[in-house]
Amino acid sequence: MKDEASQQIYAAIHSVPMGRLCSYGKIAELAGQPGKARHVGRLLSQLPKDTRLPWFRIVNSQGKISFPHGSDSYQRQLSHLIEESSAEESGRLHWRQCRWPE
Repeated sequence: MKDEASQQIYAAIHSVPMGRLCSYGKIAELAGQPGKARHVGRLLSQLPKDTRLPWFRIVNSQGKISFPHGSDSYQRQLSHLIEESSAEESGRLHWRQCRWPE
């Protein structure tokens, strides 16, 4: 079983509504762990491929996908975001309109 801190982060990620975006840092804050954005990223990098957690709604503080542009992971995340109308085919994310919580 994962530790309580990790569980709080997973719960915060799970709470991000469909079609919305949240930063790693804000997830850490919501989980009661301010300043732990890198820990959030580390946990997300360890998720299994078939996870049902909406990991793709988490982006960096500039409102951008953190994966290298054009990589398979970048395309996978962008695809999910396009499906939820929080991004465009061009790769532009609707950060100002979709940021959560407001």
